[in-house]
Amino acid sequence: MLPLVSIVITVYNRENYLPKAIESILTQTYSNFELLIWDDGSTDKSLTIAHHYAQQDDRIRVIAAPHQGRGISIASACAEAKGEYLGLVDSDDLLGQTAIEETVQILEAQPKIGMVYTDYILIDKTAKYLGVGETCKIPYDREKLLTTFMVFHFRLKRRGVYESVGGFDPDFKYAQDYDLCLKISEVAEIYHLPQVRYYYRQHEDAISTENRIEQLLHSKRAIQNAMTRRGMDDEYGLEFKFFANCTIFKK
Repeated sequence: MLPLVSIVITVYNRENYLPKAIESILTQTYSNFELLIWDDGSTDKSLTIAHHYAQQDDRIRVIAAPHQGRGISIASACAEAKGEYLGLVDSDDLLGQTAIEETVQILEAQPKIGMVYTDYILIDKTAKYLGVGETCKIPYDREKLLTTFMVFHFRLKRRGVYESVGGFDPDFKYAQDYDLCLKISEVAEIYHLPQVRYYYRQHEDAISTENRIEQLLHSKRAIQNAMTRRGMDDEYGLEFKFFANCTIFKK
C-alpha cells in the first residue's frame, strides 16, 4: 500500500542538523507517509546518519547519489517519491509535530486547493527562537507572489498539480521553490494555514547565507519566466533592486 504523503529531504553535508530534522518528521501525529532522504554526495557522516534511521523505521528510503547540486537533487528526489501529496523539509530545519496532519486535512477536504502552506519561525543553529518569519504577515495573493515570496515553509502539494507544471526545474541552482510556487499559482488555488508548523534555521553555512546574490538572480529569473507565461512581457518590465541588509549574530 502506497503512502499518501511523501516527505523529501535532500542532504549535502548536514551531519550536525540532519538527526533533528529526521526526528521531527518521524514524531509527526500523522503516520501514513514515507520519508525519502536523497544524499547529494555528502563527504561527512550525513549518509551514515540517514541509513541509521532507515534501519529503525521502514517508512524511510535513502538514495545515495553523486554530488550534483540542489537543483538536480531536488527534482530527482521528487521524481522518486510515491505519495499523492508531496512536501519538503530542508536538512537543517525542523517540522512542527502536527504539520503533516493539518495540511493533509485541508487538501483532503478541499479538492480545488493545489497546495497548502504554513507559517514558520526562525531559529539559530542551537534551535533558539529568533522570531516569526516576516512573510507570515503577508496575506497570500497570486499577483503579489510575483514580487514577494510569502508562500514559505511548510508546503504540501498535490502530486498531480506538481507534475502538471513540470515539477522542480533542475536548471535552477537556487530559488527552485519560488519558481515552482509561481507555476503552481497559475494553475491551482493556494491555501495559507496561519499556524507556525515549521522551524527555519539560520546559520552561517546555510545555502541562503552563502550564496545570497546567486539566489536573488535566480529569483529574478523565476519572476521573468512567470511574467512571460502570464503574457505580461509586452506591457510590463521588471526592475530588480539589491539591498544590503547586515546582521550580526552570535556564532
